[in-house]
Order: sequence, then structure tokens, then C-alpha cells
Amino acid sequence: MYEKVHLRLTILCAGITAAIMIIMSFSYLYISETGLHKNQFNSFKNDMNTITTNLEGQSVISMEWISKMEAQGNYSFYILDNGIPYLYNQLNTVPDTEYTLFQEALDIYNSQYAVSLSEPFSSFSPYFSFHMEYPFTSPSTGNDYYGCIIEMIKKNANLQIIVLSSLNPLEKQILIQRILFIMIDFFTVFLLGIFSWFFTGKLLKPILENQQKQAQFVASASHELRTPLAVILSSAECCREISPDGQAKFLNIIKQEGLRMSSLIDDMLLLSGSDSKKFPLRVKPVELDTLLLNIYEAFEPIAKEKSISLSLELPESSLPACSCDPDRIKQVISILLHNALSYTETGGFIKLYLSCQKEHFYISVTDNGIGISDEDKKRIFDRFYRVEKSRSTKGHFGLGLSIAYEIMKSHGGTIGVKDADLKGSTFYICIPN
Repeated sequence: MYEKVHLRLTILCAGITAAIMIIMSFSYLYISETGLHKNQFNSFKNDMNTITTNLEGQSVISMEWISKMEAQGNYSFYILDNGIPYLYNQLNTVPDTEYTLFQEALDIYNSQYAVSLSEPFSSFSPYFSFHMEYPFTSPSTGNDYYGCIIEMIKKNANLQIIVLSSLNPLEKQILIQRILFIMIDFFTVFLLGIFSWFFTGKLLKPILENQQKQAQFVASASHELRTPLAVILSSAECCREISPDGQAKFLNIIKQEGLRMSSLIDDMLLLSGSDSKKFPLRVKPVELDTLLLNIYEAFEPIAKEKSISLSLELPESSLPACSCDPDRIKQVISILLHNALSYTETGGFIKLYLSCQKEHFYISVTDNGIGISDEDKKRIFDRFYRVEKSRSTKGHFGLGLSIAYEIMKSHGGTIGVKDADLKGSTFYICIPN
């Protein structure tokens, strides 16, 4: 499922970006090619205007001048003097294909662009000149050309010059540009695909981790619930097989395991509420020194019963009120004290400490118990995580520290663990003032 979503997001991300880039590339190519054609055509028109001006100033058209013009502009000239090919064209035999091109250019001009010059202007001046430039595609070769017809009328003489300019160099330049853009687009799409794969992978990583945590949570919860449920079922079966006088023992076991399951379910519902951002808090001003004193008095008898020394250190000066949920903060400290009492050996000590540093309240629980390895510190707040399997026999589900973590997170505070100075561990919480 994850791989399919990852692949689809990669295709979507890379596809949209690539589509935008390709559209922009095509738009640029269209504008660029249109500009190239326009500039080339304008350059051709300027050259034809210059040639026409030069012809108007010449009484005789020399073959040397025609050769020079053809060489400079890569043009082909075909001159008709009163419909008769000029001497230059007679001496330089025109190939059939080129002659066909000239004829096609002249036919297109006559059918689409020809203008009668002799009738409207003959009464005003004895000399007229006219030139018309136009693009056309040769029917015989399929190639594109710019054509120009220059007509000069002087008295009864009619000089007609056909000039052709092949667009093959321009089209070659455009083809190279297109190939270059296709290669750039292809390479960019390839890079986009790689980038999108890693980018979407990072985006999906928290979702995958959350999914894995949920699966692990369900598996761990099922495992934890299976044990008390099995005990309840076996005790119920035993109640059916023994006399009513002997059922009290098994009924008591059923009650204890039922309470254990109820506690586990309550913890799971609490964590579920934190996941859905519906963690209940009742924030109000709280005197933390009074709160810790009450907690100390509640746990002191339990510590004495286990021969563990429990001490409380409070600041000598008065502290400002702390805005928090007193029940939740009490729950966090109780979890830390309960863990410390469970894993501190007889004759050990536990120290509860409170201080106010700048804009934070600092509370710590230090013990000289078995301690926690650096590797376990990284996962100590994970749900259902226990440092050692033997802890499951002491009534621990591995949810207490997870609940404490979520409570502190909802308060905008922090919780952590570090090694004590001599032996054991120190759990600490910071509550913003």
C-alpha cells in the first residue's frame, strides 16, 4: 500500500511539474521560432529593398553585380527582360529543379500577389518599380522559401526579377533548437522523477512511521490483553468444576485481572485521545510545592513498606503559581514515582525535587535503582516499551511513560531521562510558566 501511494505521489508531483515545464518550453519555442521567422523575413525584405534601390540607379545590370548579390545573401536570381531570360541566366544554365522553383514562385506571385503597375502609374511617370516579398512552400520539393518579385517598367520595357531565398538554414537552426530543448526536458523530467521520489518519500515517512506505530500498538495491546483474558477464562472454567466454597479464590483472581484490563483500556483510551488531539486538560493556577507535598505524603507509606527512603526538596522562597492541569501533572509525577519504587532495590532512596528556573518549573525524580542504558533511553517513552521483559510481571504495561510524555506535550513542556550522579536514573519534567 505504501509503495503504491509513494509511486502515485511521485508520478503526480513529477507529472504536474514536468507538464508545466513542457508547456513553458513549447511556449518559448513557439515565440522563439515565430521571432526567428519574422526577423528572417524582415531581413529578407530589407535586402530586397536595397537590391531594388541599387537596380533603380543602374542603367545596365551587370552579371558581376548579380553574382555578387547571390553570393552575399545566398540568393538565387532569375531575370526576365520582357519575358525573355536575361543573358546571365542563359550563360549560367539553370538546373531543371531550380527552374521549376522559379516558375512556381512566379506562378504563386501571379495568382496571389501580382499588382498591375503600368495602368495606374503610366500617366504620371515614365519609370516605375515595384517589389513584393512573400513566403511559399514549393509543391515539387516541399521546402520553404522566401520569394521576391521585382518589377521595373520603363517606357515599354518590362524587367522582372525573381529572387529566391531557401529557408533550409533557418529550419536547421530551429531543428537543432528543438532537439536541444527535448534533451533538456527529458533530462529535467528524469531529475524531477528522482527528486519527487525522495521528496514524497520524506513526506510519507511520518505517515509510514505512524502506521507502523499503530500496528505495533494494536499488536502490543492484543498481547497485553490476552494474558489477563486467558487468566479470567481459566479461572471461570475452574469455578465451574469446584465447589462453591472454593470459588472465592478464583473469583478474586477474576476481579484482579478485570481491574488490570480496565486500567490498561483506560490508558489506551487516554493515548488514543492524545493522538486525535482531544487530550483533556483543565488548566488553572496551581501551587506546585503544595501539589508535590501532597504527592509525597501519599507515596511515603509505600516507600517505607519497601524500605526505600523517599525525600522531597522544595525551594525556600515562595514560587509563582503555575498554569497547568493539576490532576495531569500529579498523574505524571505519580507515574515517575511508581516506576522509581518498582525498580529501586530495598534500602535505596528516591528524591523528589522542585525548582523554578527563569520561565520554567523543573521537577525531577531521582533514584539509585537499576538504571537505564543509553540505547533504552531512546525508546523509553515509546508505547508498550519495556527495558526488560521481567517488568511485565510487576504490573507494568509500558504505557505509563508514554502517557506522561503526551501529558507534558499537551502542556507545551518536556520530559526526559538521564543518568543519576552515582547510580540509577533521573526523570525530569519542565513546565512553562
